[in-house]
Amino acid sequence: MGALFRSEEMNLCQIFLQSEAAYACVSELGELGLVQFKDLNPDVNAFQRKFVNEIMRCDEMERKLRYIEKELKKDEMKIPDNNENPKAPAPKEMIDLEATFEKIESELREVNTNAEALRRNFLELSELREVLKKTQVFFEEHGGHHSLIDDAQMALVHEEAGMSSATVQLGFVAGVVPREKIPVFERMMWFACRGNVFLRYEDIHEVMKDPVTGDEIHKSVFIVFYQGEQLKARVRKICEGFKAVLYPCPENAQDRFEMSNGVATRLEDLKTVLYQTEEHRRRVLASAQKEIRQWVIKVKKIKAIYHTLNLCNFDLSHNSLIAECWCPVVALEDVQRALRHGTELSGSTVPSILHRMSTKDTPPTFFQTNKFTEVFQGIIHAYGVADYQEVNPAPYTIITFPFLFAVMFGDVGHGFIMFLFGLWMVAYEKKLQSQKSDNEVWNIFFGGRYIIMMMGLFSVYTGLIYNEVFAKSVNIFGSSWMPDYDEEALENNKDLTLNPRTMFDNTTGPYPIGLDPIWLSSLNKITFTNSFKMKMSITVGISQMLLGVLLSVVNHVYYRNWLNVFCQFLPELFFLLCLFGYLVGLIFYKWVAYDNTCTQCAPSLLIHFINMFLVKYQHAKEGFEEQSYHCGTADPDITECTSQTVFYPNQMIIQLTLVVLALLCVPTMLFIKPFVLRSRHNKMMKRREGLSAVSQSALIHNEELDEQDADVPKGDDFDFSEIFIGQAIHTIEYCLGCISHTASYLRLWALSLAHSQLSEVLWGMLFRISLTMDIPYGGSVLIFAVFAVFAVLSVGVLLVMEGLSAFLHTLRLHWVEFQSKFYHGNGYNFDAFSFKHLQNAELDD
Repeated sequence: MGALFRSEEMNLCQIFLQSEAAYACVSELGELGLVQFKDLNPDVNAFQRKFVNEIMRCDEMERKLRYIEKELKKDEMKIPDNNENPKAPAPKEMIDLEATFEKIESELREVNTNAEALRRNFLELSELREVLKKTQVFFEEHGGHHSLIDDAQMALVHEEAGMSSATVQLGFVAGVVPREKIPVFERMMWFACRGNVFLRYEDIHEVMKDPVTGDEIHKSVFIVFYQGEQLKARVRKICEGFKAVLYPCPENAQDRFEMSNGVATRLEDLKTVLYQTEEHRRRVLASAQKEIRQWVIKVKKIKAIYHTLNLCNFDLSHNSLIAECWCPVVALEDVQRALRHGTELSGSTVPSILHRMSTKDTPPTFFQTNKFTEVFQGIIHAYGVADYQEVNPAPYTIITFPFLFAVMFGDVGHGFIMFLFGLWMVAYEKKLQSQKSDNEVWNIFFGGRYIIMMMGLFSVYTGLIYNEVFAKSVNIFGSSWMPDYDEEALENNKDLTLNPRTMFDNTTGPYPIGLDPIWLSSLNKITFTNSFKMKMSITVGISQMLLGVLLSVVNHVYYRNWLNVFCQFLPELFFLLCLFGYLVGLIFYKWVAYDNTCTQCAPSLLIHFINMFLVKYQHAKEGFEEQSYHCGTADPDITECTSQTVFYPNQMIIQLTLVVLALLCVPTMLFIKPFVLRSRHNKMMKRREGLSAVSQSALIHNEELDEQDADVPKGDDFDFSEIFIGQAIHTIEYCLGCISHTASYLRLWALSLAHSQLSEVLWGMLFRISLTMDIPYGGSVLIFAVFAVFAVLSVGVLLVMEGLSAFLHTLRLHWVEFQSKFYHGNGYNFDAFSFKHLQNAELDD
C-alpha cells in the first residue's frame, strides 16, 4: 500500500543475453511482467531488424488462425475459454504449429471449395426442377402444350394480308430471375420487343440459399414465347442483362417428365454428398475448436518475444544481445531469478547478466495496484500520469471521490440500491468477467464495480444525515420540535413554518443523527436545508483544497525544492487560510455560538465576508455589545443587534490583519522566487568565469550533480523572463482559483438540492396522487401500477441520469479544484513487457 502514495523507485538496467538463451529469458520476463524494454534501434526500419522473418511467420500463423476462427463463427461454434495460460513455445515448436495450421487451413479451404461447388450445382438443379415443374403447370392450365402455343399465337399474330396463325412457328425460352426484378423485366420485354413476346411467370415458394454467402434468395420462373431468330437473340440478351438463368425445357411433356425424374435423382445424391461434406467440415472445426484459444495465446507470445528481441542490440563479437530496460527496484531480484530460469530452460552454460545503470532520463511512473485501487488510479490517469515519484492523489481519492458524490446524491433508498448493484457485481465478478460481453456500457459499469459500491455506501451515510429515504424522512428518535398550531390552523392554513424561537424544545436537544424529520413538513424546509448544505459545501470544498496545498509541500520537500517551500507553499497556505479558512472558522463559530434563542443576532456570513474586503462594519449601540457577542445574554424582546452587526470582540482588527496578510502573500509568490533564481544564476556564472578550464570542468560536473536540487538554475538555459512569466501565471491562477474553486464547490449544494427536489416531485406526482384517490377495490391494483412506474423512473432518472451527473461533477472537482493544487501529471506510464493482457487477446487486435 505504501507504493500507492508515491510511484515505485525505478532503475535503468542493462541485460546481456546469450543468443541461444535470449528467447527463453525474454519469455520468462514476459511472464513476470515487471520490465519495460527500451528501443536501442530507433533509427532502424522495422523490415531491417534481425528477427523480421520470425515476425512475418507469426503474422502468417495469425492469418491462418483468423481464417479458422472465422469458419468457427460461421458455424456458430463458440470458442471455449478455460482461463488457461500456456507458456510460450520454444522456437523449434514454431515449425510444428505452422504445419498444423497449414494442414487445417488447406483442409478447410478444400472442403469449402467442394461444398461451394456442390451447393452451386444443387442450386442449379433445384432451379431446373422448378422450371420443369412450373412450365408443366403453364401448359396444363392451357390444356396442354399445343393449347398454350395457340394462345401465344393468338396474342402475337395479327390476321393481316390473308396470313393464317397456323403458319406461324413460335419458340420459347424458360428460366429463373430474381423476384424483385420481375416487374422491370416484364416491362423491358414488352418495350424492347414491341409487344411481340408472350411472358408468363410464377414465384418459387421454396426458399433457396446462395452457394457462397448462404443468404436466402427468392426467384421466379418465367417462360417467354417469341417469333423468329431476331426476337430470340433480343430475348436472350435481355435475360442476360437481368442476370436471369435460362434452363433447357423440352417441348414434349414426356421428355419433361423424364428430365424431372432425372433431376430429382441427382438432387437426392447431392444432398447425401453435401451432408457428408458438412460433417467432415464440422469434424475438422471441432478438433480446432478445442485448441484455438491456446494457439492464439502461443502465437501472440512468440510474436511479442521477437518484437522485444528486435529492440535489442546484437553483439557479433560475443554472439549476444544487449537490452536496456526500466525495472522497479523492489523487483530486481525477481528479474534476476527469471533470467536464471530462462538460461536453464535454454540449456545455455553462460549466465545472463543484469547490470544497473545511472541515467538522467526520467523514469516511467509505476504504481502497484489491485482490482480495488485500479479503478481509482484509472480516474487519476485519465487526467494525466503522475511525474516520477510525485504524490499520487489516488489514495485520497478512494475516500473523497465517493464522499463528494454522496454529498450530491444523498438518499438512503437510492444509495442502497446502488450499493446492492455494486455489491452484486463484486460478489459475482468471476462469473460475470468470464462471459466477456461486447456491450460497452455494461463493461464500463462492471469495470467501475468497486467505485459504484463505495458511492452507494457513502450515499446511504449522507442520506442518513439529510434524513431522506426516497424523498421521505424517518422519525426514529422523536422530533425535538413542538409546534403550537391548533387543529383549525392545521386544517385551514397549509403555509406552516417552523419558528425556532417558540417551537424548539431546548430540553431534549437536537435530533441525534441528521436532520429532524419535522423539516419535511415545513414550508421553510428549503430555506433551512439550503443554508445547511451551502455551508457544508464550502467547508468540505475548502478542506479538500487545503489538503491539496498541504500535499504540495510533500512534493517540494521530496524534490528538494526548498525555495518553493518558502516562496510558494507558505504564501499559498496563508492566502487560503487567511481568507477562506477564516470563512470556515466563522461557519463553525456561528454553529457553536448561536442557538434558537437569539436568531435575530445570528450574523450573515456572506455579508460579513464581503464587508471584510470593503472595510465596512456595523457596530451595536453602546451598551448592547454583549448582546451581539454572546447568545446567552441576548434578550429576545430587544433587537438592537442585526445579522450585519459585529459579532465578536476586535473583529475589525482581526479581519483587517487577515486581509493584509493575504494581500502580502501575492507579491511574495510573484517576485521572490524569480529574483532569487536570477541571483543564484549570476553568482554561478561569475564563479565559472574566474576559473581555469580544468576547474570549470570540475565545477560543471558538480553542478550537474547538484541539478537534482530543483532550486539550482540549469546552467546556460536560464531565462529570467520565462521564469518570471511562469511564476506570474501560477500566482494569478492560484489567487483567482481559490475564489473560483470555492464557488465551484457550491455544486455540491446545488446538485444535492436538485436530487432531493426531483425525488420529492416524483413521489408527489405518483404516490401522493394515487393514495388520495378513492377507488373501491381498484386502489390496490392502481398501487401496483404506480409502483412499477415509480421504480422505472427512479432507476432511469434518479439513479442513472442523476448518478451520472453527480459522477461527472465529482470528477471535475477532483481534476480541477483538488489536483491543480499539487499535481502536475506530466509523466508517462510504466509499460511493462507482459503476457497478462495476451490471455484474453483477440486475433483482431
